[in-house]
Amino acid sequence: MESAEYARGMKVGELAKRTGLSVRTLHYYDEIGLLAPSRHTDSRHRLYGVSELLRLQQIKSMRQLGFTLDEISGLLQQPEFSPHRVLQLHVERLREQIEHQERLCGLLEALAASFSSDAAVTPDELIMAIEGITTMEKYYTPEQIREIKERGAKLGDAHIKEVEAEWPRLIARVREEMEKGTDPTSDTVRALAKRWGELVHEFTGGNPGIEQSLGKMYREEPSARERTGIDQKMFEYIGRAVKNS
Repeated sequence: MESAEYARGMKVGELAKRTGLSVRTLHYYDEIGLLAPSRHTDSRHRLYGVSELLRLQQIKSMRQLGFTLDEISGLLQQPEFSPHRVLQLHVERLREQIEHQERLCGLLEALAASFSSDAAVTPDELIMAIEGITTMEKYYTPEQIREIKERGAKLGDAHIKEVEAEWPRLIARVREEMEKGTDPTSDTVRALAKRWGELVHEFTGGNPGIEQSLGKMYREEPSARERTGIDQKMFEYIGRAVKNS
């Protein structure tokens, strides 16, 4: 469309067709005052010009960033509102999504390599790989996943395997004391709680956000509890011991 046509404005049907939005959505934006066209034809048809296109782009960017329509309306009314910052945030979010796709690509490439070699890949291994990625992305932000990955690289594969082998033994010992009815403030359980805290701190690096995400995952994800044997009762038990360790 030439500049003169933009200056004249687009009717709602044309704008809907060119942007992929529905006419109903554009009408609704107008009704709530979010995107009201500044001009109309003599027959009262809405006309959308360059300023409305700019505002619509900002609305769509902020919607993809997770803002509600009410929040977007409030932001657009602020004098200090920066369209440039919205674009920056949108670019950042897209880069995060690209990183997610690259990680998924890496997983699929690794699986493909296993299929093309003599190494057999079982359905359980496939499910565990997919579940692991899904769970991580559900409870951790891209920044947290990146931090965990960087910490793992510093610790090294050998140390990580040692910790992975230690966790089941530690959990089993805690469950044994819990089922025996051992007071969580006893020296025995407090010592177990101390080691528990050290392993958690090693994973989280002392980042409270990662620690909260970890706790939320175990509280809300049945597969994580089943896989490790850590249930809510054990969380409460070891929690009382940690407070007294």
